[in-house]
Amino acid sequence: MTIPAYAEELGARLPSADEKAAANQLRKILAAHATGDATLRLLEEDRKPTEVTVTPALSNLLMELLRHISQGDAVTLVPVGKMLTTQQAADILNVSRPYLIGLLEKGEIAYSLTGRHRRIKAEDLFAYKRARNAEREAALDELARLDADQL
Repeated sequence: MTIPAYAEELGARLPSADEKAAANQLRKILAAHATGDATLRLLEEDRKPTEVTVTPALSNLLMELLRHISQGDAVTLVPVGKMLTTQQAADILNVSRPYLIGLLEKGEIAYSLTGRHRRIKAEDLFAYKRARNAEREAALDELARLDADQL
């Protein structure tokens, strides 16, 4: 049995052209009102309007999500308290599972054992990822500085 694309969750596939256009349109609407609380009026199926207040922090988060969708990226949201498998964590870091297990065994990322399976708290994984990215950025800045000194 074939499931039409619109029936699959968006994180499991790339967004369609219509979804990209809708995401971009909604992102522009939110951006126009991002400086303060914005009230959106949505029409329910019975055509009854419902108002939703969107705070600047929520608006920024939604705009980031919509930006990725409008660019055609597949997007998956991960709650910070979620426990991830080693494969899920490796996918988020864009590394191999064996490499991730090496990081876990070196103590670079906290994990727990569920039976004999390792589980990584998303919050710990994202903290590692932020630290890794900061180190990389500092190293690149240092290389750029050294390169500028050579001229």
